Amino acid sequence: MRRNLLTALRSGNPLWRGIVGFEGTVLPQLERALIAGHDVVLLGERGQGKTRLLRGLTALLDEWTPVIPGSELDEHPLEPITPTSIRRAAEEGDALPVAWRHREDRYVEKLATPDTAVGDLIGDVDPVKVAEGRSLGDPETIHFGLVPRAHRGIVTINELPDLAERIQVALLNVMEERDVQVRGYSLRLPLDVLLVATANPEDYTNRGRIITPLKDRFGAEIRTHYPAELDDEISLIRQEALLEAEVGDHLLEVLARFVGHLRESSAVDQRSGVSARFAIAAAETVSAAALHRAALTGEEPAVARPVDLDAVPGVLRGKLEFEAGEEGREDEVLGYLLRRSVADTARGLFAGLDLSSLISAVTGGHQVATGERVAGADVLRALPELPVLHQVAERLDVRAGDPVGRIASAVELALEALYLAKKLAKDTDEQRSVYG
Repeated sequence: MRRNLLTALRSGNPLWRGIVGFEGTVLPQLERALIAGHDVVLLGERGQGKTRLLRGLTALLDEWTPVIPGSELDEHPLEPITPTSIRRAAEEGDALPVAWRHREDRYVEKLATPDTAVGDLIGDVDPVKVAEGRSLGDPETIHFGLVPRAHRGIVTINELPDLAERIQVALLNVMEERDVQVRGYSLRLPLDVLLVATANPEDYTNRGRIITPLKDRFGAEIRTHYPAELDDEISLIRQEALLEAEVGDHLLEVLARFVGHLRESSAVDQRSGVSARFAIAAAETVSAAALHRAALTGEEPAVARPVDLDAVPGVLRGKLEFEAGEEGREDEVLGYLLRRSVADTARGLFAGLDLSSLISAVTGGHQVATGERVAGADVLRALPELPVLHQVAERLDVRAGDPVGRIASAVELALEALYLAKKLAKDTDEQRSVYG
C-alpha cells in the first residue's frame, strides 16, 4: 500500500474518488498515516463519509495477489504463516499450486455490535477439528476470526465504541504483537493487516468508549468533518442524490445552505450532527415533489421549483435531533431556517438586480399563485412582460427555449425572495437567536 500510494502521489493520479471536501484536511493526514504503516481510527459525526473513505483504501492494494489455494488466511506461496500452510509448502515445494485473489476480496468490514464475540474477530476452538482427533493444544484446531482472515488486506470495524470493552481487549495483541491468543493458545503469526476503525465522538458518552490501551495501539486518530465550503456541499448532493426530476443548482444551493444553517443552529443537537445524508435525502424529496406536481398538472418535463422545497421539513424532521428545550417547535425552527436559506440564495444570485418593477407588478394587481397544483406556465402567465424577468432568468443560466418549468423556477425564486425579504425583516432579535 505504501508503494502504491507514493507512486500515485508522484504521478498525480486521483486516489479518492467520490470523496468531497477532505482535500486539504483529512486526506493528507490519512496518506501520511498509511505511509507510516499506522492503524487508523476515523473520528467524526454521522454522515461524514468515514466508511466510504475507508472502502476506498482497496485502490491502494495490488489488483491481484498470489495466494495458496485453500489456505485459511490466503497466505502468499512464498511466505506461509500457519502450520498447515508451512507444512504443505515444504512437502509440495515448487509443485505448490498458486491462485490469484482480487484486491476487492482483501477488504473486510465488521459493524461493531454489543453481541460481537471474541471468536468473531480473533477466533475460537473449532469443535469439529477437535472431534476429528486433534488435541486441544494443537494450533490447527483454531478457527480464525475476521482479523486474522484479513491477512494481507484491510479490516474495518465500524462504530468501534459499540464493541464491548472485553472484546476490545482481544484486539490488543493482534494490533501490537501480531499474535493470536484464543482460550490459552498463543500462536505467533506475522500478520500483515491494516486495521482501521470509525467512531462517533458522541459514542464515548452515550454507548461506550474506546479503551485507552486500544487507542494507544492506533497510530493515527483522524478527525473528519462536514464540507466546509458551500460548493463542496452542492457537489456532494449532486454526486450522491438520485434525482428523477430536474433540480436546478439554485435549489441545491438552498438545500446546502439549509444544512449549513442546521449545523450552526443552537436548536439542533450538534453532538449528534446533521448528516450529509440529510441534504441528499432533501434533494431527492424535492425531485419527488416535482414529479408529483407534474403528474397532477400534466407539465412535462418535471422541473423542481421553489414551491417543492416545502416538502422537505415535514418528511425529514425525524433525521434530526433537537435540543431538549425545543420540543414542539421543531417545525417552526425548520421553517425559519429554510426560509432564511432561500433568502440567502436569492440574495447572492440576484445581487445588483433592480427588482422594483417586479415588486410594482405583484403589488399593483397581478396576483401570482403558486402551489402543488399550479403549473409553471400559469405562474408565468400571471406576470406581465418585464425586462427584469429576462435578467432573473439569465442569472440562473436559463435561456429562451428552455422548458417552461425551468423558466418558472427562476421567476418563482425571485418572487419568493421578495416575499421573504419582508417576512424575515419582521423577525425579532429573540427569534433569530433562538433559531440560530
